[in-house]
Amino acid sequence: MKKRILGNNLEVSELGLGCMGMSFGYGDKADDQEMIQLMHEAFDQGITFFDTAEVYGPYINEELVGKALAPFKNQVVIATKFGFKMDPKDGKMIGLDSSPANIRRVAEASLKRLKVDAIDLFYQHRVDPEIPIDEVAGTVKDLIQEGKVKHFGLSEAGAATIRKAHQEQRVTALQSEYSLWTREPEQEIIPLLEELGIGFVPFSPLGKGFLTGKIDVHTELKENDFRKTLPRFTVEARNNNQALVDLISLIGQEKNASPAQICLAWLLAKKPWIVPIPGTTKLHRLHENAQSVNFQLNPKEIEEIENASTKIQIQGARYSEAAMKMVGK
Repeated sequence: MKKRILGNNLEVSELGLGCMGMSFGYGDKADDQEMIQLMHEAFDQGITFFDTAEVYGPYINEELVGKALAPFKNQVVIATKFGFKMDPKDGKMIGLDSSPANIRRVAEASLKRLKVDAIDLFYQHRVDPEIPIDEVAGTVKDLIQEGKVKHFGLSEAGAATIRKAHQEQRVTALQSEYSLWTREPEQEIIPLLEELGIGFVPFSPLGKGFLTGKIDVHTELKENDFRKTLPRFTVEARNNNQALVDLISLIGQEKNASPAQICLAWLLAKKPWIVPIPGTTKLHRLHENAQSVNFQLNPKEIEEIENASTKIQIQGARYSEAAMKMVGK
């Protein structure tokens, strides 16, 4: 698998692996040993960029990633995140906390769980309106100078925040949702990232599974699957949004590619500094996603995909109302 550069000098595989779903978010927790084997297979496939966060679990996803990737020390890039306030009793998220003290606490704990000497990429998970962004960036800058962090990132941040943070400490990458059914970053964020030389790491590039064509109106989501809380995943919305999946499937048939491969190939073709991080708990999906790097879309094909997809009105917000209030700040 080829490499791409995020920011000025962070080299990663052109496709990463989102690890959240292995421990958190999509229903029952996966078997740890199977997930370790999956991460080893990802490495064998050429994937060297792995994404986690303290809040996934909480904590257990970082521990899993740390254990799985220990044999590949200095051969992989691990990204993790800070910025949520956790209830000390049950570990649940109870708000935001990007205070310098909490950033340092998270960094020290993540270093231990990940079994690394320095965090390769340390994202602010969500912008904390109570803490000035230059103070957040300054704290991470200090951690970089101390050798505990290598690169600073932001997640779901707005343009003004990105620009101000970048002035204090160079932002290597922005992580935000971006896919064929979430195109908002194209309006303001992607041009800004190009101007400042910041890499872009789209999460949920397959629409939390929906764009793969494996979820439809008949799919029963488990009670502890967080997609049950998303307006875009109501039965009515899924019924409406199926038109986009049908379109992607049709395009895939023409190129002998799966819908997932078309979605990932589209993202990879957009900019050379975009690195999607699809997540999976299944080996055959890992292989399918990894093969997307072999599908080249030319400008004409990209234009056709975008022209056709923009005619489909996507129904439902991508997050709950409360979660939407925490993005784009």
